[in-house]
Amino acid sequence: MKPFQNYRVIDTTHVLAGPFAAFQLATLGAEVIKIEDPNDPDQARSQGPDRAMNDIGMGTAFLGQASNKSSVAIDLKTPAGKEAMLRLLDTADVFIENYRPGAFEALGLGYEDLRRRNPGLIYCSLSAFGATGPRRELRGYDNIIQAFSGFMAMTGDDPEKPFKCGAPIMDYAAGTTMAYAITAALLQRARNGGTGNFVDVSMLDVAMMFATSHVASYFWNGKAPAPKGNCYAFATIGMYQASDVPMMVSASNLKQQAKLWRLLGREDMVKQDNNQRLDSHAEETAVLDVAFRGRTAAEWEDLLQAEGIPCARIRTLDEALMDGQMQARPVLHRFSGGTGTVEGMTTTLAGFRMQEHGPSLDQPPQRLGAQTVKVLSELGYSPAEIDSLLESGVIAK
Repeated sequence: MKPFQNYRVIDTTHVLAGPFAAFQLATLGAEVIKIEDPNDPDQARSQGPDRAMNDIGMGTAFLGQASNKSSVAIDLKTPAGKEAMLRLLDTADVFIENYRPGAFEALGLGYEDLRRRNPGLIYCSLSAFGATGPRRELRGYDNIIQAFSGFMAMTGDDPEKPFKCGAPIMDYAAGTTMAYAITAALLQRARNGGTGNFVDVSMLDVAMMFATSHVASYFWNGKAPAPKGNCYAFATIGMYQASDVPMMVSASNLKQQAKLWRLLGREDMVKQDNNQRLDSHAEETAVLDVAFRGRTAAEWEDLLQAEGIPCARIRTLDEALMDGQMQARPVLHRFSGGTGTVEGMTTTLAGFRMQEHGPSLDQPPQRLGAQTVKVLSELGYSPAEIDSLLESGVIAK
């Protein structure tokens, strides 16, 4: 069996972070049922470079993390919709939501409401600032958290021009943390006689976790990290211009820096301790700036890696995706359908592999409400009741 096989996850999240958490559980066997409002579906469905796909609610922002999920469209703000949701949650192991704290309590779908019906439920809530604290009700997305957390202030090379990361790292970091937290709660439930739990995930908290070394440094010396661009404390780590394009070099430890200097014919530059390296940063940088311009980035990459010194030419995303290393690993999955269709799309799968029963994708992303009738039928709704819900707009298919 896969790790989460026979676990049912009800996913009411939207945009990127929450859906990514549910997606990770789905790759490992969880039955994930994504719930959306038929009148206000996940906004990610209308986001992506292909406007035609956006118009039909299948934008790439949605497609990237919607595989292996069933789609059910229910208006939870209606009494009939709430009742359907409650009946569904009675069958669930995990409930995930990422709305403003208090929103689901107002609907009668808060943790205390649900645990009375389903004591074993793992209720996981994700929000920008968490369920407690003076900013708990404030909204935020990836860029807001990058701005608030200090990440943008330490990124780039000019304090007057802060930069965000090119990819929405806070969303995916929060989603990954959320999946990890749910896993921990399920393990805890198994050891505690089936008792559920409430899991509160804050994107801001996650940002601080992903800046652990910087946080520790701040509380040690009281100095907020300044933007350092592509430079590091040691000159033998950083971005340098080769004869053609830039590259990143990382002769990080004492052994590697010694190898680098000897390779460059500069035995005199080898340092015996890291304090000497700190003191010689400017001198070393000047020497390396000249030396690295003598070969192409590809030549340096091969030469340095052969000596055990990490080095990589700066690649674009398309170059990285087409590299043979990516083809040899299971991080990407292409469905078997035709090119240019959802049934033939390619997306990420997982950043790891398992020898047995690891992550896999079996079902492409679904149109809004594609499994509504099927799921409600399994809950005991009659065809007449389902027709009535459809006619009243409580559900969609």
